[in-house]
Amino acid sequence: MLTKRLLLALVGSLVLAALLVGCGGDQALAVYLEANRQRLDQPLDPLAEPVEFTVAPGTPAKAIAQNLQQAGLIEDALLFEAYVRVNGLANRLEAGTYRLSAAMTPIEIAAALQNAQAPSVPVRVREGWRLEEIADHLSRTGVVDGNAYRSLAANPSREALGFDLSRYTFLQFLPAGASLEGFLYPDTYLLPAEGAIPSDLIQRQFDELEARVMPLYWEAVAQGRTTMELRDVLTLASIVEREAVVDEERPIIAGVFLNRLAQGMRLEADPTVQYALGYQPDTGRWWKSPLSAADLQVDSPYNTYRYGGLPPGPIASPGLASIRAVLEPAQHDYLFFVAMPDGSGRHVFSRTFEEHLEAVQRYRQGR
Repeated sequence: MLTKRLLLALVGSLVLAALLVGCGGDQALAVYLEANRQRLDQPLDPLAEPVEFTVAPGTPAKAIAQNLQQAGLIEDALLFEAYVRVNGLANRLEAGTYRLSAAMTPIEIAAALQNAQAPSVPVRVREGWRLEEIADHLSRTGVVDGNAYRSLAANPSREALGFDLSRYTFLQFLPAGASLEGFLYPDTYLLPAEGAIPSDLIQRQFDELEARVMPLYWEAVAQGRTTMELRDVLTLASIVEREAVVDEERPIIAGVFLNRLAQGMRLEADPTVQYALGYQPDTGRWWKSPLSAADLQVDSPYNTYRYGGLPPGPIASPGLASIRAVLEPAQHDYLFFVAMPDGSGRHVFSRTFEEHLEAVQRYRQGR
């Protein structure tokens, strides 16, 4: 049987051959790029570790793309070639030895290959991590001082950040004295292999938040699809991020929470309690699971079992899918959901409390 990678290569070649019949090579690549553009933001393996990748002098873009695919760093060599050629980057790919990872997107890999003189390493910030988890990860990798990052992100100031903040429109929604929780966009970032400082990463996270999230937010506001301020959107999206496992359920879960808010019901979201409880020394984790009945009574403004409305701020870094889910929620009348016990990550949604109790009894008993 053909592997997925070989199948993609075969399909890509056939598509390009068909396109070449009606247009020139560069135009065909442009058509292929446009049809597959969303895949440029998708890493092949989010859990992959960095590996060395060498570009020999004089290697053409097509061969570099094929070598990247053979090395397991990208999924589609043709798409990578189309991206660099259409964007005028083919002649900017430099010879040298790089530290690359399949956790990087094709766009990030293309950017890295344009700077052989400045060795860099990828740092993956995962969706759903709270600020402290990002800091812990940085400490483990040793690329950036995790404690310094945590301190700066928890107490940011223009002077401490040390870079130009004027271009970030989202900062108008960050209250004075608030931490950057929820504004630390999760993605894979290239940082200097030596001498990286916390603001290097935060600036890159700000750049991505501004570029990826703000166009969606301003469009939703202009079209009347949301009246929420950005920080509230990020707060709800962070809860969705921690609740959802299956991507197609994110808009449904967002819709449940928005329905509850509209009816004046408490959110009663477990992740907000987990956030309030903080680090668990006995397990070495930040998100306690399962929660006890006593946990649900913890007196914290983040405990949405005790306090109505949204918590005071985000509880983690939401990804684009969860943010989009809040801005484009599913339209339904569900008010409850419970996780299925089969390990699929899926939920059963209910409209009434009676239906919900029945679902809880059925699924938590594994029937």
